[in-house]
Amino acid sequence: MKGISDEPPFSVCLLEGVTALCDVIDNHISEQTLSEKNAFFVADLGVVMRQHVRWRTHMAQIRPYYAVRCNSSPTVIKVLAALGTGFICTNKSEFELVQTHGVPSQDIIFSGVCKRLSHIKYAAKNGIDLLVCDNEAELRKISRCHPNAKLLLQVSTEASGPDDDMSMTFGCSLKDCRHLLEIAKELGMQVIGVRCPVSRSCEDAQVYIHAVSDARCVFEMGEEIGFNMKVLDIGGDFTGSEAHLKSLCSAVITTVDLCFPPSTGVSIIAEPGSFFVSSAFTLAVNIISKEVAARDRQDRARDGASAPDEPEFQYCMNEGVYGSFAGKLSEMLIAAPSVHKQSAPLEAPVLSSSLWGPSGDDLDQVVERCLLPELNIGDWLVFSHAGAYSPGQPLRAATDSPPPPVFYVISSRDWFEMQDTDLTHEATLKNFSLVPYFLNSCQTEAA
Repeated sequence: MKGISDEPPFSVCLLEGVTALCDVIDNHISEQTLSEKNAFFVADLGVVMRQHVRWRTHMAQIRPYYAVRCNSSPTVIKVLAALGTGFICTNKSEFELVQTHGVPSQDIIFSGVCKRLSHIKYAAKNGIDLLVCDNEAELRKISRCHPNAKLLLQVSTEASGPDDDMSMTFGCSLKDCRHLLEIAKELGMQVIGVRCPVSRSCEDAQVYIHAVSDARCVFEMGEEIGFNMKVLDIGGDFTGSEAHLKSLCSAVITTVDLCFPPSTGVSIIAEPGSFFVSSAFTLAVNIISKEVAARDRQDRARDGASAPDEPEFQYCMNEGVYGSFAGKLSEMLIAAPSVHKQSAPLEAPVLSSSLWGPSGDDLDQVVERCLLPELNIGDWLVFSHAGAYSPGQPLRAATDSPPPPVFYVISSRDWFEMQDTDLTHEATLKNFSLVPYFLNSCQTEAA
């Protein structure tokens, strides 16, 4: 396995012929020694490119701005920058990351509920003028540190049902918008649009429709006060599925065209994060301890256990919620993993199991309950769709282990198709060095 490097050229393993992602995972597992079985990611950059193509196909009039907090992998940033996305940043480190890879300041939005003064000043100094704001205190802070800022007023969207995520309440209410717009006018600030912070877990098209309709009302308020309103950010992290994108597209695009027809000249943007990276990353983890626990009658009945004395296995892995499963702390659902083919017989019976991280903390439960064959210490589990809120933002406070390496791959077909796309920053891809996979020299990157 090749060493870590943050300098170009950036090596990516080129998968040719019938070589598949599972072959890469098998190879890296077989390379691990008995005494050193470390977790690792394998990232397929072709998936990122194909997701970009899907977005452009179904949401052509809505420009994507990638939420860097979702996965701050420099390699992902390089690819998305080459494909022409904008970027949503919440702090100075994220500004520096995207600017290092040639992203112009006008393609960066400074988001976040509460911004540090030093970060606002950094944005002002570096020409990052587009900022999100949702309250008077933040507005006055921005006016002092970045008087030339162009503001997107963040407006809360009413939840359509009792199960909607609490993040739906972020932003100012419709009735408070006029007051904030008037304060901005008094301070000499520019408000140029609206951001609707729709939750990343939202799959209800009606919430987006409601948000766009509310934004139309705020646009009218702003225009009455004298602002040139020209940007609508519909928010939303979006899931990675094409079916979800299609269902949203038919409803959202119709509402956008009705409320903001092309003749208005309003730029429509959105904030896909998970959509681009979730399915691109696969995480392989190792079982480091195992316990057997008796289950009560209620649990056995719920799981449909055939034997009354069937046990529950509690497995501890070498990654947990303070590392690569950090998204679990924000109530992200972690799907059950698959068992690596060498770890259990194909016909082994499945048993009730729970999966835990290595910290020993009660919060470090990754999967509460799933059905797995009986595993042993040293066996491997593979988590697909592991790219969102995991490799880029690990919380290592409760562990002393370094973040897992990331091995980047792309098929020869995807690579050539990427060259044929309409690249905004074509020079970015020239910094990639393709390494044939059979040389076993995949590039790793510290998460």
